[in-house]
Amino acid sequence: MPRSDSLVIRVLLTALVAFGPLSTDLYLPSLPILVRVFDTDIAMVQLTLSVFLVGFAVSQLVYGPMSDRFGRRPTLLVGICVYLVASAVCALATSVEGLIAARFFQALGACCGPVVGRAVVRDVFGRDRAATVLAYMSMAMTLAPAIGPVLGGALTELFGWRSNFILLTGFAVVILAAVWSLLGETNTARDSEALNPGRMAANYLMLLRNRRFVGYVLIVACSYSGIFAFISGSSFLLIGQMHLSPAQYGMSFATVVLGYTLGSLLAGKLSHRLGGARMIRIGTLVSVSGGALGVGLALAGVLQIASVVAPVFLFILGAGLTLPNATANAVGPYPTMAGLASSLLGFFQMTIAALVGLGVGHLHNGTALPMMGAIGLVGLGALLSHRLLVVPGSEQSTPSP
Repeated sequence: MPRSDSLVIRVLLTALVAFGPLSTDLYLPSLPILVRVFDTDIAMVQLTLSVFLVGFAVSQLVYGPMSDRFGRRPTLLVGICVYLVASAVCALATSVEGLIAARFFQALGACCGPVVGRAVVRDVFGRDRAATVLAYMSMAMTLAPAIGPVLGGALTELFGWRSNFILLTGFAVVILAAVWSLLGETNTARDSEALNPGRMAANYLMLLRNRRFVGYVLIVACSYSGIFAFISGSSFLLIGQMHLSPAQYGMSFATVVLGYTLGSLLAGKLSHRLGGARMIRIGTLVSVSGGALGVGLALAGVLQIASVVAPVFLFILGAGLTLPNATANAVGPYPTMAGLASSLLGFFQMTIAALVGLGVGHLHNGTALPMMGAIGLVGLGALLSHRLLVVPGSEQSTPSP
């Protein structure tokens, strides 16, 4: 097997972290089509996204401690197998209710990638190098949401919506084979009590009592929720209201994703030099600026491709600066329970994003305001979480189990 810090393993970890965005972004261009195919409404189809996040959130609470107890490698193998089977069921769904249920189980498998992947990064690279490695992984991971809607739009036009889930099934087969043959175990300090309910509850409470940890978690959750608000509402706005083709929508989505790529690249280059705190401060300010611009244009009744894409590009540029640093600072202080800390982080990240997505779906009114309003609010939430929780808690001692 290759060294755990080799380029091959970094590429594999990036692919594992990409399970989530690829599972949501690939079929986005087909969402308006599903409304017609299943003879249902937008809110019902939007549940295929939000229910995925709910499953993703809940299962994270198990995968982290599970990887602390049994190791990263076996936990990944189990999760990927679940994902593979659920993806195949999604491709065979004959009703929107069946697709929603299959998406929930698909999420149960998919979340093993980012949860265990982040823990592996902490195992291999330590606290100091984790932010830089996560930033470069995030930059590379943007290939999934950049290529996903473009590829998904082309597949939908050529072969129909089911082809997206067939591709995800094939992706799972490839990653399962790669983990089996390439990834060695990185958890050298397995905790035999990690799955003990009392121990888990005590550890979760310990983390939640730490002001800075909560602040970093909320920064991550708010930043990701802004991204998910765009994921959740953009296809109905750009395709349904502005009549872009699925392929044109994919190109617009890819343009927005370039903002995250740029932000992640800057985070990778500058985090070590400027420090995580300064990068988070800059990133949240940039995101708030993008959110405010989007809300202003929506309130003015401006509905053009540029009035949607440009503000979200700016928001996601800030998120690219913020997310790697906030994630590393949340998980970094806990070397012996990196999996559990990663789980709690991911749980709140996905739960809050799912609620934001539900709000965007139910408030859809043919304008950009519901989506842009959500992006503006969570941008402000990330900024306030940093100012009110992280900065005042800077002198608080952080336990290091």
